[in-house]
Amino acid sequence: MPATETFLIPKRRRDVTTARGRLHKALADWGVPDELADVVVLLASELVTNAVLHCRISHAQVRVTLTLHGTDLTLEVSDPDRDRLPRLHHSGPNDEGGRGLALVSALADEWGCRQELYTKCVWARFTLAGRRDVAPATP
Repeated sequence: MPATETFLIPKRRRDVTTARGRLHKALADWGVPDELADVVVLLASELVTNAVLHCRISHAQVRVTLTLHGTDLTLEVSDPDRDRLPRLHHSGPNDEGGRGLALVSALADEWGCRQELYTKCVWARFTLAGRRDVAPATP
C-alpha cells in the first residue's frame, strides 16, 4: 500500500516554509535518502511558491500531496486556478525569477501538469533506483 502525505496550506508566501517542513519530515520517516529528499523539498518549494504567487483565486488553498509507492515517489501541488497552466520558459541571465520549472524539468525524472474538475495539478515524479528497501516507518 502506498504511503501518502497530503495537506493544505493557505495561499501565502509565509506558508511555503510549512510545506517544506512537512515534506522533509515525511521523506525522513519513509527512509528516503537525504540527497533525493533535498531535491524533492527544493522542487516542492518551487511548485508551492508558483501556486502561491500565480493563483488568481482569492483566499485559495494549495494542496500538496506526496506519495511513495514502491520505488516511485510523486509530488503533486494543486491550486484552484485551473485555467492557468504553467509553462516552461527560458529566463535570461539577468532575470530575477522564472527558473522554477526549469529546475523541476532538470531534477525530476518526469513532470507535467493536468487540469482537474476544479483545480490544476503540477506534478513531479522521482524513482528511488535500487532502493526497494525504502518503506514507510511503521507506527
